[in-house]
Amino acid sequence: MDLTNVSQGVQKRKLKRRVGRGIGSGQGKTAGLGMKGQYASAGARLPSGLFEGGQMPLYRRLPKRGFSHATWDKEYAVVNVGDLSEKFEANSTVDMKTLKAVRLVVGTFDGVRILGDGELTKKLTVRADHFSKSAEEKIKKAGGTTELLPKPKRPVRNKMGSKLKAIKAAAAAKAPKTS
Repeated sequence: MDLTNVSQGVQKRKLKRRVGRGIGSGQGKTAGLGMKGQYASAGARLPSGLFEGGQMPLYRRLPKRGFSHATWDKEYAVVNVGDLSEKFEANSTVDMKTLKAVRLVVGTFDGVRILGDGELTKKLTVRADHFSKSAEEKIKKAGGTTELLPKPKRPVRNKMGSKLKAIKAAAAAKAPKTS
């Protein structure tokens, strides 16, 4: 052992550089920002990672055409009926949690779709977001049940319109009746 590996692996706490604390500090006066120019003054914004020095940035050079559902599309895990009979005991309940436990579903998904490939030999209660017709028939033929999970409620739109109606109704109630 010698002095070169005494502090090897030891993380040292490096203090933050305190700028603008006088000429003697080495980072005084201009605080490392230089003499003049756009970036010397407060409030100047440094170029972002997308700035290409005045050249037209890549995200503006590429064409943007078409339409994409990607922002609101749901991604479903697909499981076949034949896989269920291999992994589950008779009279058990199959849902997203149990499918993940037996590793038929790996990853994050918005729901489960059950498809009719393969044969089902056991009575199972299956809870999923979607069943194909053949899958539903095979589950019921084996004596099991299918439970369709409820879809999430749609968001309330045009909230301001309903407020306006309430305001108008209140104003109409306050107004003196002329008869």
